[in-house]
Amino acid sequence: MADHRDEPLVLGIETSCDETGVGIVHGTTLLADAVASSVDEHARFGGVVPEVASRAHLEAMVATIERALTDAGVRARDLDGIAVTAGPGLAGALLVGVTAAKAYAYALGKPLYGVNHLASHICVDQLEHGRLPEPTMALLVSGGHSSLLLSSDITSDVRPLGATIDDAAGEAFDKIARVLQLGFPGGPVIDRLAREGDPEAIAFPRGLTGPRDAAYDFSFSGLKTAVARWIEAKRAAGEEIPVRDVAASFQEAVVDVLTRKAVRACQDEGVDHLMIGGGVAANSRLRALAEERCERAGIRLRVPRPGLCTDNGAMVAALGAEMVARNRAASDWQLSADSSLPVTEPHVPGDAHLHPHPHSHAHSHDHVHETAKDNLYS
Repeated sequence: MADHRDEPLVLGIETSCDETGVGIVHGTTLLADAVASSVDEHARFGGVVPEVASRAHLEAMVATIERALTDAGVRARDLDGIAVTAGPGLAGALLVGVTAAKAYAYALGKPLYGVNHLASHICVDQLEHGRLPEPTMALLVSGGHSSLLLSSDITSDVRPLGATIDDAAGEAFDKIARVLQLGFPGGPVIDRLAREGDPEAIAFPRGLTGPRDAAYDFSFSGLKTAVARWIEAKRAAGEEIPVRDVAASFQEAVVDVLTRKAVRACQDEGVDHLMIGGGVAANSRLRALAEERCERAGIRLRVPRPGLCTDNGAMVAALGAEMVARNRAASDWQLSADSSLPVTEPHVPGDAHLHPHPHSHAHSHDHVHETAKDNLYS
């Protein structure tokens, strides 16, 4: 076993969408972050295909875990726990990760922690900037989520202040990229083209920013429609589309709303810092505008490096390590994938009376457990 006088050594598995991520952390120190992406397999469909993602996770899982252990220079039997994304995400993709985590936890005799994907995106910042302040204000922006969250304890208390009521920010990036025929995923290419465009060239709308609108909710569907119609009108008139200006103006409309609402939430809640996570947090303009507005408002900005913003196993391991460090209840063997797991549930604890630790099992399958433990990464 690992030395418990030191910080917990935890392996995390992330399979909520199209990235097979396996991370290993020692407390708040990142030891390994192995990722196998199936994004190229989805590109020809213009979006993520759940069945393709699930199959890719299945094929990549064992090799990615082995790579993470090798990169970290640790043995599986020395782990203090196995953490896995239990939700939210694509049901089939989640199921592959949860099943793998159960198998490894059982074979190795380690506690299992089913954790929340969104809470993991917040916790990953600990690997770069140290312990999260309490409370933490977080803006999470990705292909599936745009949320403002306030957490006083990342392992037990995450409160949603606002969320998207239609398209998430990342989803809007992908759809506009499709209209501009830029391919999939749309975020990176729009970010790149926008650097050469004029963000004030076209006055695209800012959704839910009126005095009577929900202060912390987001809406990008109207923006997406406005951009698409603007492009269609230009094409119908036989005019050339100024792709760089469209990209810059669209991107500015998105990050303007995101940063404006996030800073307002910090001020309203009396929180003097802001953490930004999720795949869209890799966007260069979002980072620049957030830094500018936070500095003006006296708010400290925390944004992980781009590689830790997209889906990865390190973020799951980070939250798992925090669960171990704070003695949170492990999950039981009936842990299931929950595609709509609410962010108010940072992890899925088990019932110790019904589902004890594998070492305490007294039934006819004990010999299977012992044999597996002796042969799996001994």
